[in-house]
Amino acid sequence: MATNELALHHITVRFGGLVALDDVSLRVAPGKVVGVIGPNGAGKTTLFNVICGFVPPTEGSLTLDGRPWRPRPHQLNGLGIARTLQGVGQFGGMSVLENVMVGVRGRRARAETEAFEALDRCGVADYAAARPGALPYAIRKRVELARALASRPRILMLDEPAGGLDTDEIHWLGELIKNAGTTVLLVEHHMDLVMSICDEILVLDFGKPIALGTPGEISTNERVTEAYLGTPA
Repeated sequence: MATNELALHHITVRFGGLVALDDVSLRVAPGKVVGVIGPNGAGKTTLFNVICGFVPPTEGSLTLDGRPWRPRPHQLNGLGIARTLQGVGQFGGMSVLENVMVGVRGRRARAETEAFEALDRCGVADYAAARPGALPYAIRKRVELARALASRPRILMLDEPAGGLDTDEIHWLGELIKNAGTTVLLVEHHMDLVMSICDEILVLDFGKPIALGTPGEISTNERVTEAYLGTPA
């Protein structure tokens, strides 16, 4: 098996005259937490959509385990790739437990057990019988994470998981991600969270990669400071 589970090679995405991603390359090694940051409109969600097969690259290619890969949304679960959304995308007519059972990969006979274990891991097992729409937003975010974890993913893609969470909840989230036991690709605006849990960070600005490195390297990079972190007065 190749050293890198997932790799993007010179990915460019154009929507008419708009360049959403411009020659982006990234290798996501097994067991690592890789962050993708940048201002609004930098292309972060487009990058996720390319990996999930929702947006085909105009140029470039992807590999999975060293082999050419053309992602298809309906194949992601079977390949062990799970993604959370920026918001919460639960089914209102189903219970929390049933929502999480949707994410279970294989072993359908154990779906209920594994879904409950994922809820317990995320601290929301007490809400298993509730309807998602009746719950606070922060609880629904935990349910979203539980659904992703229930699939026992080899690659976990988190799109703004800290959105709407308070300081204590963000700390809890960081510990969960660090101890997830899987490869994590993270898009996030909360810089304290990104810097504390990521092994490597890719910085995008107007779709173009401007830096790639460790949190220490990124925090002292002048181009990143100017584009994203803000230039000191």
